[in-house]
Amino acid sequence: MKRTYYLAALTIAIAMPLPAVAATINAVMYKNPSCSCCETYAAYLEKNGFTVELKPSNDLDQISAGLGVPEKLQGCHSVVIGDYVVDGFVPVDLIKKMLAERPEITGIAMPGMPMGSPGMGGQKTESWTIYAFTKDGKAPTVYATE
Repeated sequence: MKRTYYLAALTIAIAMPLPAVAATINAVMYKNPSCSCCETYAAYLEKNGFTVELKPSNDLDQISAGLGVPEKLQGCHSVVIGDYVVDGFVPVDLIKKMLAERPEITGIAMPGMPMGSPGMGGQKTESWTIYAFTKDGKAPTVYATE
């Protein structure tokens, strides 16, 4: 009887799929050295499967422009994730959506520092608009609203 029990348990264990190990997503964050909300946003990304390398810079405007972020969308940090740039406090679900769908854009951005957004804290008091942008100079388009 015991042998049957063990064989049944072994069969179930073998038949059950092993949990998928989620690969971490590497990111490099260029940030204003005096901005602590960027570090909070980096921690938010890390909590959601990213590994974030922080690179403080006093030349953030030049770095962001070089990455293709339009001036009106630039914030206190730009995050490079693979072939894409994320500027501002974009929710992680939209970043992962972009990475999965691989649209032909340079990146996405959420301008400003809206309350309730990841990294800012507080309660969400307004809807957010996240823009897609390209390096070719075309006007940004709405990627999502939340």
